[in-house]
Amino acid sequence: MTTAGIEPVAIPPSYDVEGEIAERPWGLSARVDPSVTFEEYIHWAKIEREQEMEANRLYVEERGPMTVSTVLKNRFSKGVHHENQKKAEAAARVTVQEEVAGSGSDDAVDEKGVIADVSAVSNPNQEEWRVAARALRTASWGTIFYLITTDILGWASTPFVFASVGYGPGVALYIIFGAAAGFSGWILWQVFLGLDSSRYPLLSFGDTYFRVYGPFARHFINVAQSLQQFMTVCVLILGNGVVISQLASEKICFIACMIIFMAVGMAFGSIRSLQRLGWLANASVWLNIVSFIIIMVAASHFGIDYEAITASTLINTIEPVKTFAGPPPDAYQQQAPGFAGQFNGINSMVYSYGGALLFIAFLAEMRHPMDFWKGMLMAQCFICFVYIFFGAFVYSFYGQYAASNIVNVVQPLALQTVSNVLALITAAIACLLYFNIGLKTVYLEIFQEILNFPTITSRKGKLLWYALGPIYWILAFLIAAAVPNLNGISGIVGALLILNFTYTFPAFLYIGYRCQIDAALPGEGFDPVTRVTVRHDSGLKRWTRGFMKNWHVNVINTIYFLGGLVCSGMGSWAAIEGLIAVFGPGGTVASSYGCASPV
Repeated sequence: MTTAGIEPVAIPPSYDVEGEIAERPWGLSARVDPSVTFEEYIHWAKIEREQEMEANRLYVEERGPMTVSTVLKNRFSKGVHHENQKKAEAAARVTVQEEVAGSGSDDAVDEKGVIADVSAVSNPNQEEWRVAARALRTASWGTIFYLITTDILGWASTPFVFASVGYGPGVALYIIFGAAAGFSGWILWQVFLGLDSSRYPLLSFGDTYFRVYGPFARHFINVAQSLQQFMTVCVLILGNGVVISQLASEKICFIACMIIFMAVGMAFGSIRSLQRLGWLANASVWLNIVSFIIIMVAASHFGIDYEAITASTLINTIEPVKTFAGPPPDAYQQQAPGFAGQFNGINSMVYSYGGALLFIAFLAEMRHPMDFWKGMLMAQCFICFVYIFFGAFVYSFYGQYAASNIVNVVQPLALQTVSNVLALITAAIACLLYFNIGLKTVYLEIFQEILNFPTITSRKGKLLWYALGPIYWILAFLIAAAVPNLNGISGIVGALLILNFTYTFPAFLYIGYRCQIDAALPGEGFDPVTRVTVRHDSGLKRWTRGFMKNWHVNVINTIYFLGGLVCSGMGSWAAIEGLIAVFGPGGTVASSYGCASPV
């Protein structure tokens, strides 16, 4: 049969031994099934969104008005889907017992009357599976706001950005990059809604690339994601080891300081659900607010620790504080003269919005993912406001002396100590967040998929999670303690990974996603009855047709993608130049091993 002179290409289903159409596997094992087509993902995602809308309506009716008591109760519950799953399991047990009693068979029930094998009597239907599959999806959009804010917010370097580029460019660029980061979040949200379902769940950034571009792209993304999150944990261990050392007035061996932070991470690393991290993320946001209020008070009422500036920047002469509307002259640049000095500030600004890597993981744990935009929009607006307000305010008082880590120049010492304590706590919470998502990615993509480990929700999976957590922390500690100039190396990782995950990769993902959707011809699609996907063509012709249908959207995303690559290249160049200066002639190769603090 032909359509408009084009030979249709049908992707057939598989068959069981009796010649019947075989049911595809569902769940985690099926989310990267190469036999599932893009059209089938789209089909089940549409159904999932409709079911979520109805479930959310019923949830709101059952929940009733929001009060303080209901908020507290919800925070300490395991989520509505968990409760629904327990109800469904209880109903299933009653049904099975009735079926067993009617059949006169005792094989499925043990001596205590407990069902030993439900499958021996009946198979779970689609609704039972959907409830079970979504049992861990408990996060609300309010939780997402706190998680995104905890993930992204890094205000300590914002005064340095203004000191590098001035008031005007600083405000303008923070708004531009904030809008771009929000656009990336919108892209990931749209792709998630279009491809995720309980049947074929999306769990990570790599899953989106698998469904749009194939398995090789997924492996590349997963390796990059795991590396970025692991290196982030390494940097946080090293940085917080320095903070602990400063708080102890360097009376504690630096290695011991890092071990202390690592031990805290191990203790809290057993948290598997982001719903449990929601409280910590909530606390982190408010601690951040308290911390930058303290610094603003110190900046407006007390002096500057000039010794910290002269010891770590190019500024050697103490002059009156000066601020500039545009880029400051070379004499007032901290890191380098000319464009390089300004670009250091811009580089910090770009990284300030890094965090889109975790958005898919956040969405995967939401009870109602269509509400994600609320949490993301609030978080991005809040972050942008904090960056501009705090950066411009502190720059007005510190001027050219606004260092990249503003806490170092705060006076008096008491306020600096309090700020260090708060920074330690918030960094620890962020570290737990990266560890949680990072280890989940490693477990799902390597241990579960390749090594056939049990699912993370099973009893054995939980035990393995508890066992692998300390190993993850120990490896991060060993690298943080052994690699010389870890911050410089992490600068390259940030330029190659953090920036690309925030701007470049989402743009490229959306180009492929739109091309696949817009390339569809009349008569094409997935038939849930026959489980056949019909396409009338394939290859470059199909991709070209999809690109040209909404060419203006795809051209914008192509420009966005190329812009991300340019920023990544320039950031990598700056990081490499810094490493050359450190490791080249006249440089130093310092190891973090030892009792003396390396900073």
